Amino acid sequence: MSSRSSLIALLIASTALASACGGGEQRQVIQNKGSDTLVNVAQAWAEAYQTVNPTVVVAVSGGGSGTGIASLINGTVDIANASRAIKDKELKLAQDNGQDPKQHVVGFDALAVFLHADNPLDEISIEQLADIYGDGGTSLLWTDLGVEVPGCQGQEIVVVSRQNNSGTYAYFREAVLGKADFKLGTRDMHGSKDVVDLVEKTPCAIGYSGLAYATDHVKLGCVAQETGGACTNPSVETALDGSYPIARPLFMYTNGEPTGFVGDYLNWIKSDEGQCIILDKGYAPATEVSCG
Repeated sequence: MSSRSSLIALLIASTALASACGGGEQRQVIQNKGSDTLVNVAQAWAEAYQTVNPTVVVAVSGGGSGTGIASLINGTVDIANASRAIKDKELKLAQDNGQDPKQHVVGFDALAVFLHADNPLDEISIEQLADIYGDGGTSLLWTDLGVEVPGCQGQEIVVVSRQNNSGTYAYFREAVLGKADFKLGTRDMHGSKDVVDLVEKTPCAIGYSGLAYATDHVKLGCVAQETGGACTNPSVETALDGSYPIARPLFMYTNGEPTGFVGDYLNWIKSDEGQCIILDKGYAPATEVSCG
């Protein structure tokens, strides 16, 4: 999570709590932690909900899907954000700890493949991605993929990934690498924005992250299921209809079925108002919505 987002979350919580003390009105705090992919939209939800129900403060922090789920297991958060499904071993740990994780799909994301703006490669397949990222893969140079990248000295591919507590990392590893190990020398970045920033500044680089982190300064690869097959561009529409090969659901987890003010908040997130916010942030909504 960026320092700016952390500051915003702190200021929202501090202002609301200070107001509560001054006005004598009791406020409820929802602790919401996890996915870096979801942190920006989670922050937007938290800010918008202040106008819906000023008596509820949503304190948002990132740290990765694994961090959010670990906090749910430990009983220290009300809602854990995740860009991958909870693992069997995490579910067992939670149950052993007296927790009962319940899954809520709050949107969908196209996992984009980012290239430097000057990279002439337009299409890439799942097989080629696995050969670039996977342990034992033989695609080491851009010339191995039939292109020559301007400004890339030696044409050696700089492989950019996420840290292993990231749900994006876990999803990519399963969907692209078939749970095989990543290649040694892969540069593991703390956040999704860090991936995009590095690719933007590095002609030799390739990276992956949520579509919402795309900028005009990087190129998005058109991804094919098979080498030589038809490719699909990442978009809200292709994530929603499942035509993009590496699209995924986005989750929130609660301890048991949410009730009270936590249940009200999740119901609002799933409403048209909440789903129009996630659409505005570049993700596909979990339900069909009509947004003005």
